[in-house]
Amino acid sequence: MRILITGAAGFLGSHLCDRFLAEGHDVVGLDNFVTGHPDNIAHLIGNDRFQFIRHDISTNTYVEGPLDGVLHFASPASPIDYLELPIETLKVGSLGTHNALGLARAKGARFFLASTSEVYGDPLVHPQKEEYWGNVNPVGPRSVYDEAKRFGEAITMAYHTWHGLDTRIVRIFNTYGPRMRPRDGRVVSNFIVQALSNEPITIYGDGSQTRSFCYASDEVDGIYKLFMNGDSNPTNIGNPDEYTVKQLAELVVELTGTRAPIVYEPLPKDDPKVRKPDITRARTMLGWEPKVHVRDGLARTIEYFKQHVGTPMMAPRTPRPRPASAAR
Repeated sequence: MRILITGAAGFLGSHLCDRFLAEGHDVVGLDNFVTGHPDNIAHLIGNDRFQFIRHDISTNTYVEGPLDGVLHFASPASPIDYLELPIETLKVGSLGTHNALGLARAKGARFFLASTSEVYGDPLVHPQKEEYWGNVNPVGPRSVYDEAKRFGEAITMAYHTWHGLDTRIVRIFNTYGPRMRPRDGRVVSNFIVQALSNEPITIYGDGSQTRSFCYASDEVDGIYKLFMNGDSNPTNIGNPDEYTVKQLAELVVELTGTRAPIVYEPLPKDDPKVRKPDITRARTMLGWEPKVHVRDGLARTIEYFKQHVGTPMMAPRTPRPRPASAAR
């Protein structure tokens, strides 16, 4: 097949390019490098089966030649990014999804939407099943990401229902691994970089909030299987092993050997208290479940950061100036 992946230079998008190429497909990668990085796909340049287009999917988009699949992974996805880029996040979730769907329809291609566990908000149901409609604050600071993804799901399902488009929707839970950006607001990358730099490891809240961490190779395996063999209904892909944030911090301390202290800061508004996927659907339909234990995945991720700290790729994105009235 010939596949288009938007957000191809991002954390998950770049791993997805690798997987489709490894399976023998041709890949067209599209990215505007707002949060993605050229280094994530540098190893693919020169591959005859990989083509890269620098472009913003939120604007009019044309890709020459046939396409069998369009996978829409373009979006700021970490708290720092979508809080610094609120309008861009809303645009790529709405206009970008619309453009990607239109392209898929024009090409007769299967469409795949990267959605998120954030559509469940601060959940009142635990673990989270796909049938749960969520508890999202539509005007809170996280709403630019949460509602963009919820809209993306709605328009994807509308194209499936009204245009007969072959579609997939994945709800991605916390994922980590090589090619994460440092200090991007996600606990894994934040904790590891702080530990390796011997800086205080910052926990927001009391650390009792929970997350379920899925290693990148497991997440991509689930995504690939869903694309190939799934159906149109939303599907959770994540690791159901649940850890408190404090447990994760203590594990990072142990694995890095840092002497950095753990410090506590106030919990951000609308930060989910719990997060754990019910993956019954993925197990039953796809025969998928994660294989990499968090301890092993963290060890691999720590080695990656050790090798890349200090390189241009590891430099945090420079925040844009914000209006004087903007709330921090």
